[in-house]
Amino acid sequence: MTDFFDTLAKDAKTTIKSGYYSYSYQNLPNNQNHQKISLKNAIQTCKTNPIITEIKPASPSAGIIRTNIDATQLAQDMQQGGAVGISILTEPKHFHGTLTNHTQTRQATKLPLLMKDIILSPLQIDAAANLGADAILLIQALLERGYGQITIHELIEYAHAKDLEVLLETHSEAEFLRATQTQADLIGINNRDLATLKINLEVTQQILEKHKKPQKPIISESGIQTVADLQFLRSYGADAFLIGSSIMLTNDVKSKVKEFVKA
Repeated sequence: MTDFFDTLAKDAKTTIKSGYYSYSYQNLPNNQNHQKISLKNAIQTCKTNPIITEIKPASPSAGIIRTNIDATQLAQDMQQGGAVGISILTEPKHFHGTLTNHTQTRQATKLPLLMKDIILSPLQIDAAANLGADAILLIQALLERGYGQITIHELIEYAHAKDLEVLLETHSEAEFLRATQTQADLIGINNRDLATLKINLEVTQQILEKHKKPQKPIISESGIQTVADLQFLRSYGADAFLIGSSIMLTNDVKSKVKEFVKA
C-alpha cells in the first residue's frame, strides 16, 4: 500500500531528473566560498532556547502558508529574533520552496543554514554545498525504503566530504535507535508522521522517555504552535526546536521568534 512517503519520493525523482538542482552557481561566488558554520555547535552553545526557524511557503497538510516570500527580510527578522539557525525549504512541488530563497537567505545572514528537501541523490547535496548551506536534512524512512540513489550511510559520508552536517529525521522508536548508530551530526524527531501527515507532540515524548539520548543534539520538529508546546518538548529532553508554520503565519516574525527563544 502506498502512502505520502511514496508520493514525495516519486516527485523528488522527477524534480531531480528535470535539472532543477543543476543551478547556475557561477553568479554565487560568495556562497560557494562560504565558510561553513556548525549548526550542531550553535545549538550546543546556545544560552536560550535553540530555535531553528523555517522559511516554508507551503506544506502538504496546510497548503499555502505565506505568499510573496521575501527571504532576505524573513532571514533578517529571524536572526534579530534570536534564531540559532534557519531551515530553508527548497522542495518545489509540495512545499513551494525555491533555490533562490536559499541563495537570498545565505546572503542575508551569518546564521547556519539547513537545506531542507527530499534528498535522495548526491546531486542535491552538491546543490546544498554550492548554495552555501551548512547542513542538510535526510529522512530516514524514505531512505530505508530504498529510494535513495545510495544508502543513508553513503549519503551522510558524501555530505561530510562536502563539509555539510546532517540532520537525520526519524519518526519512530525503531528509526531513532537506528539513527543513533549512524554518523549523522543531529537527530530529528518529527512529530508529524509524513506517511499520514498527522501530528502528535507525544512522539518526541515517547521516544525520549524510553531511550537514553545519544551524544548529539536532538531536534524536535513539527507541530510547535505555542510556548507551552516548546516547554512540553523541552521537559522531555529535546535540545532544539524546528519551527516553521507558526512563525511563517505571523505578521511579526521577529517578535514571534523572540517569544519562543525566551520561553
